[in-house]
Amino acid sequence: MAVEVVPDWMANLEDEDVSFIKKFLLASGSLKEMASQYGVTYPTVRLRLDRLIQKIQISENAEADPYIALIKRLAVSDKIDFDTAKILIHEYKKTKEVKK
Repeated sequence: MAVEVVPDWMANLEDEDVSFIKKFLLASGSLKEMASQYGVTYPTVRLRLDRLIQKIQISENAEADPYIALIKRLAVSDKIDFDTAKILIHEYKKTKEVKK
């Protein structure tokens, strides 16, 4: 059965994230094997997997508030730092409370 529609959580991933997932599956989920394939340490692969998990979780929660999901995606992708992300989200939530 071919997949005709790519799930939202997967559509939001970068090509290298999808490649990582494929290699992860082909390595039977072995982080040690992944570290060997990429020529990096186990903790480096673990960090990359953790960030990928965060991206997927953010994508799953994006329907609740797309703006907050965008800020979180930027932080996870190291496009903005976490402190800036927290400030933006905090200020955004304050403006939403005022409008109520």
